[in-house]
Amino acid sequence: MRKPQPFRRESIRVATLIERLRERAGVEIEPSGGIDPSDRVIRVRHVHRPGLVLAGYTEHFEHQRVQILGNTECRFLAWLEDGGVEAFRRLLAFDPPCVVLTTDNRLPNELATLADEAGVPLFRTPTPTVPFMGLLRDVLDDHFSEQLTVHGSLVDVYGIGLLLTGAAGIGKSEMALDLVERGHRLVADDVVMATRKGAGVVMGAGTDLGEHFMEIRGLGIIDVKAMFGVRAIRYQKRIEVVVSIHPWDEDEEYTRIGMVTETESILGVELPLVKLPITPGKNVTVICEVIAMNHLLRHYGYDPAEAFSARLRERIERKTSDDSAGRGINWFENDFE
Repeated sequence: MRKPQPFRRESIRVATLIERLRERAGVEIEPSGGIDPSDRVIRVRHVHRPGLVLAGYTEHFEHQRVQILGNTECRFLAWLEDGGVEAFRRLLAFDPPCVVLTTDNRLPNELATLADEAGVPLFRTPTPTVPFMGLLRDVLDDHFSEQLTVHGSLVDVYGIGLLLTGAAGIGKSEMALDLVERGHRLVADDVVMATRKGAGVVMGAGTDLGEHFMEIRGLGIIDVKAMFGVRAIRYQKRIEVVVSIHPWDEDEEYTRIGMVTETESILGVELPLVKLPITPGKNVTVICEVIAMNHLLRHYGYDPAEAFSARLRERIERKTSDDSAGRGINWFENDFE
């Protein structure tokens, strides 16, 4: 079976970006010119403030980015003798995908007309420049981030995102359902969309079609949100531990102490990997809860394997006296029950 390959979106329409800013980021943003943004396309995830271009320096100008005009740029245009006509015409000559005026700034009618003639959409928002740029970067990062389709179930267990993987029919959905019944939260089942966010962070979410639906073999499709309520779901979660489920194999080496941590790479990020062999009667749901709690302990600086190893070294160095050799417990504290 061919391994799924990561994919990345190459562009986003300006109209789609504006719609997502309104709906997802809650940004109040309206057109400030007469150009329809439907055919305008953005091909990069970064944003730009073109102060140097307005001042006349155009070397290395990233014209393909969304251009932001804040208080400084707008006041500079107003300060120029010609009202900023030549400076703004210089910017428009590079045909940027769109220009956004922040902090409710407005351009004179003459400059707005220049933008319409150049076919560059103008937008205006009351949001201050720095917060707006942060929200805009978040939306663009979400769209342009590298993604990967992963076959598995993603569950939030004690705040830790456990990605349950394994062969088809191994019982991933049943394990996820059992965890939900025990009070944990389902993120996605069967198809998990993994998205790399920044350095070392992989987010997981379900698809729009299969959102919080589960297929249980022998039963069919169930709706987790309708059955267990909103407390049993969440829409996205950081993937922090990969739990690989497979039948017990006598020839396989399984860790007994946990001194060596295995990892699995997802979108170039190395995530802790736990190989979980299953046998009839094994309570894998409780083990998944322990995996999550053990990860929390390690996150807060306590490693049980290291603590046991340190205790073992201490006992060896102490060299137990002959009087207690061979005895596991030397004092029963008068407990004769």
